[in-house]
Amino acid sequence: MPDINNLDLKSFCSHSIRGVFHTMLSMEVSVAETNPSMELSGSKIVGCVGFAGDVIGNICVHVPKEFARVMTAAMLGMELDEIEDDEEINDVIGEVSNMVGGDMKSKLCDAGFPCVLSIPNVTSGSDFKIESKGWGRHEKIAFQHEDQLSMIEVFIKFVA
Repeated sequence: MPDINNLDLKSFCSHSIRGVFHTMLSMEVSVAETNPSMELSGSKIVGCVGFAGDVIGNICVHVPKEFARVMTAAMLGMELDEIEDDEEINDVIGEVSNMVGGDMKSKLCDAGFPCVLSIPNVTSGSDFKIESKGWGRHEKIAFQHEDQLSMIEVFIKFVA
């Protein structure tokens, strides 16, 4: 029987975020050193998708608000000053989290943990943190584009 503790979640997420940024945003990102207590401060947007099946969990992409605007402009082929409201930004962050989550779902299925993906949800604001308790594993992976630091969090638990 597969064991979630043997999954290399950091490699899964690192590969996925680099691929999504390269393919969809024409941006290069690199994995940054992660302090386990790392939190993004200030105004940020978090896109999350859940997965359920033999494993349950969430994958959340945390992005500073200004970087989310840069990502939106890149994905939509717009200039920064053309972004008129938060709806476009939320759509892009939701789509990025959905693509990263979809890649994670595929990797979990390949590893013997069949599951399905939820639709994304997006939360924005300042000085909040997403906290989940009781998961079998919790990983944080920091990534950066130029001087913009962002983070992916994965919460996962075996249920089958």
